Amino acid sequence: SLPPPSGLHLRSSHQALHSSPRTSLLPLSHTKTRPPPLSSLKMGGIEDMGDGAQQAIGIGGVLAGLVMLFSEYTLKTTGCGLPAGPGGAYGAIEGISYLYVVGLVAYSLYVKVTTGKGLPSGPSGLLGAAEGVGYLACLAGVVVLGFQLVDYGYVPNAVPVEGGKCS
Repeated sequence: SLPPPSGLHLRSSHQALHSSPRTSLLPLSHTKTRPPPLSSLKMGGIEDMGDGAQQAIGIGGVLAGLVMLFSEYTLKTTGCGLPAGPGGAYGAIEGISYLYVVGLVAYSLYVKVTTGKGLPSGPSGLLGAAEGVGYLACLAGVVVLGFQLVDYGYVPNAVPVEGGKCS
């Protein structure tokens, strides 16, 4: 019979049953190394991304903020959000825009609290503009929510229900 390959530890079936629970064919070097603790791993953020990524996030943030502001204007003037549109496309864009803006603002607040600085302005100032529009849209949302409750007495459902006020 051939000798075992170097670096592998072979055990008999008796050793496997009556010893510590180790895999029988593990390289010895694997059992000695450990992954670094999670606390030592640095996760990169928007500020560590390249100009192209920051520009794309900035453009998306500005567009999403404008959709959110238009939705809030529609809510304030009609008591209902944007209509669902063809195949629900308008409602989907509205919902994704709210999620995008809230996520961007939440990340901006996280960066501000942990580093003391806001997000970088990014190429052409687009990321800074998205951050500003996002904060404005969130503030306007809180104001419109107050008006909605005072003027109409209800907050419309995110998904319109059949026969509801905003269906």
